[in-house]
Amino acid sequence: MGERPYVLLSCAMSLDGYLDDATDQRLMLSNSEDLDRVDAMRAGCDAILVGANTIRRDNPRLMVRAPERRERRAERGLPPLPAKVAIVGHGDIDPDARFFTDGDTDKIVYCATGTACRNRERLGGRAEVVDGGEPVDLALALHDLAARGVRRLLVEGGSTIHTTFLAAGLVDELQLVIAPFFVGDGRAPRFVGDGHFPWDSGHRATVVEVRQMDDVVLLRYALSDRFEG
Repeated sequence: MGERPYVLLSCAMSLDGYLDDATDQRLMLSNSEDLDRVDAMRAGCDAILVGANTIRRDNPRLMVRAPERRERRAERGLPPLPAKVAIVGHGDIDPDARFFTDGDTDKIVYCATGTACRNRERLGGRAEVVDGGEPVDLALALHDLAARGVRRLLVEGGSTIHTTFLAAGLVDELQLVIAPFFVGDGRAPRFVGDGHFPWDSGHRATVVEVRQMDDVVLLRYALSDRFEG
């Protein structure tokens, strides 16, 4: 449907495909070199998108950490920080989450119709709440983001968001970082859940880069003809 941003989906996972373990402590899957790469990738995007479960579980800041990267964005006439975007289904979202409190940038929340009014009141002026349909229509959300000037969107999780974006064929580029260990716990969140994906044994994704960064490996895939090499 219409124009949409270039969508880059990025995540780190264990050798057995988990995004985290089942404890209350955040599992470190990446390393310093890869974290710097992700920071540069964030700096090159207009917005960063996560799902409500990621906000609840990880409380991410979704910031560009390096001051020089924020300065270079400002020199190009861009906001120093990318906008933050959240997809919320039928639950509430904490207005004191770092997604909302950290960083002077636009925050946009696409809510299911049944929760839009409640979350609009709950969040007050901390974010713009948009009725995204019932359930949230990702294609409509992407079209709306394009109309707001978002040309490049970074999707950072979690599992439900990954699954929905990929199954809908809305991802142009996939970047997977593989950590050198197993989690081995079915209670933990996986990279994706069950779904019907455009890529299967008869339609393989195209590998465009394999890069070792100390003890982790980056796998980069082109998933559409919009891929930017």
